[in-house]
Amino acid sequence: MSHVRGLTCRECGRAYAAEALHACEFCFGPLEVSYDYDEMAAAVSREAIAAGPPNLWRYRELLPVGEGDPVSLGAGFTPLVRADRLAAELGLGELWVKDDTRNPTGSFKDRVVSVALTKARELGFKVAACASTGNLANSVAAHAARAGLASVVLVPSDLERVKVLTTAVFGGQLLAVEGNYDDVNRLCAELASDYPDWAFVNVNVRPYYAEGSKTLAFEVAEQLGWRLPDHVVVPVASGSQLTKIDKGFRELVRLGLVAARGGHEDDPAGPVRISGAQPEGCSPVATAFRAGADHVRPVKPDTIAKSLAIGDPADGWYALEVVRRTGGALGSVSDAEVLEAIRLLARTEGIFAETAGGVTIATLARLAREGVVRDDERVVVYVTGNGLKTVEAFSDTVAPTATIRPRLDEVAEALGRSGFLGAGDHEREAR
Repeated sequence: MSHVRGLTCRECGRAYAAEALHACEFCFGPLEVSYDYDEMAAAVSREAIAAGPPNLWRYRELLPVGEGDPVSLGAGFTPLVRADRLAAELGLGELWVKDDTRNPTGSFKDRVVSVALTKARELGFKVAACASTGNLANSVAAHAARAGLASVVLVPSDLERVKVLTTAVFGGQLLAVEGNYDDVNRLCAELASDYPDWAFVNVNVRPYYAEGSKTLAFEVAEQLGWRLPDHVVVPVASGSQLTKIDKGFRELVRLGLVAARGGHEDDPAGPVRISGAQPEGCSPVATAFRAGADHVRPVKPDTIAKSLAIGDPADGWYALEVVRRTGGALGSVSDAEVLEAIRLLARTEGIFAETAGGVTIATLARLAREGVVRDDERVVVYVTGNGLKTVEAFSDTVAPTATIRPRLDEVAEALGRSGFLGAGDHEREAR
């Protein structure tokens, strides 16, 4: 792990050892992993990456871990799907969907948890813990089981039933807390002080956990033939994923693995335009963007997109800074738009996204209408969770086309009523 220098405060720049720390002792700013990029560049190449495993650990030299076996369920290197039918619906040109619904527990959280628990095991922790809106709970419980670690997961008590079941099945401790995610997160911050021998993936080992999101940038560039997209659209909850995707793209340029935009390696804007997506019922970062504000005001979440329902986002200000610096935008959409966007993605590309994915697709559509996302750009939209996790959101909106008896004439009649069969087809089927 010689390429890891340590941790650095994102506010005051103070340096710390690569230990289980997440906040600066001087200014309380968040800590981030810092690297020796010269040593990293000497250890990594396109060829070495291509020779690695078909998962996120092909980028091991770009991650803050040692040489031991990773805690892995095989997450990463998920499909990058050329979405021509969706692009046509939205009036866009080259559009790709990064389909992270394919990860082992059905969301991108498998990336960050795999990195976090690998580091936690290196640091000697025996218990994995987290606060979660659902997807992280699934992943921590599953990866802890794989690694032989105990797990303690805390979630809001109104979490989707499927996410509760797909956490509890792994046998760890699952505590439902009366309150929203921000209440759960505050409780976990207090628990991290009382139980310093537990690895809270989004508290005391958060700097390492967050680095796993960089692989979403690495994979997109590699899957595009080591080319960068022009513009990406990312869902925003805490804001960490968006900031680390930006960091990942910038690291690829710095290491010489991809060409910089316009040939300028030190372009302060960054190599890729980055836009963010939030639901209207929990859109503190998008609201700050629209208002031109320099701070993110916390809100009380009220949205069907529970995995994005973080009213006081820890990295909200940093996400806002990335979007502004790169020339992107932050949009928000209604719950009705979310459900329609899920159906649109499913109908055009055969990808079933959870409600967070609906937020991202709906925001992409809105930004395309507004001309922020352009038809001359190579665009990637991140779909980060599987729709099977949030089927409750559709309980009153989808159903069988018809219920019929096992008779040919009733098939023809039902399909005729739906408009699927034309008049000629209906008469032929009836005969």
